[in-house]
Amino acid sequence: MERSTPAAPACDRHWPGSARFAVGCGLVFCAMSLLVDWDGGTLTPLRALLWSVLSAAVFAILLPPRVSAGPGWLAVRTLSRRLVVRTDALTVVRQYGSVSSHLVLRDVHGHILELDPRVLAANPLIWHELDTGIRRSLEHGTLSHGADLIDRLGRRIDDETAQAVLRESGLL
Repeated sequence: MERSTPAAPACDRHWPGSARFAVGCGLVFCAMSLLVDWDGGTLTPLRALLWSVLSAAVFAILLPPRVSAGPGWLAVRTLSRRLVVRTDALTVVRQYGSVSSHLVLRDVHGHILELDPRVLAANPLIWHELDTGIRRSLEHGTLSHGADLIDRLGRRIDDETAQAVLRESGLL
């Protein structure tokens, strides 16, 4: 009998393009600022270092967090840290903001994670892993707040997915 290998975690499929965009913007900013400073005759090693540091800041600001999910967990990695929550042991799911909203997930171990719901809508595999974990949290009785929010979010994601499928097939 063969052993099956565990499935690879679901990752944000749009993150590589967003990361390339952040790198490109940082490099273009660096090149343009160095070029303008050099053309003005004011480029010094200290100013070149300053432009490089500012370009790195542009990159850091534009680089989105990398979201991945697997059976029972959801992770968000930024430049400085990696946050992980157990989706099968969630206690609270909240949504903050109306224009630029984000989900806040807390598990029984006290770990907290913030997530943009648009990542879930754009990545059905991540949404599936989160939804499965939330259902397990409900079965175990650990999720006390946020089940209605997840239902609404799930309906919205399902509606957007159905409309995208219909639009791509030419039926809408």
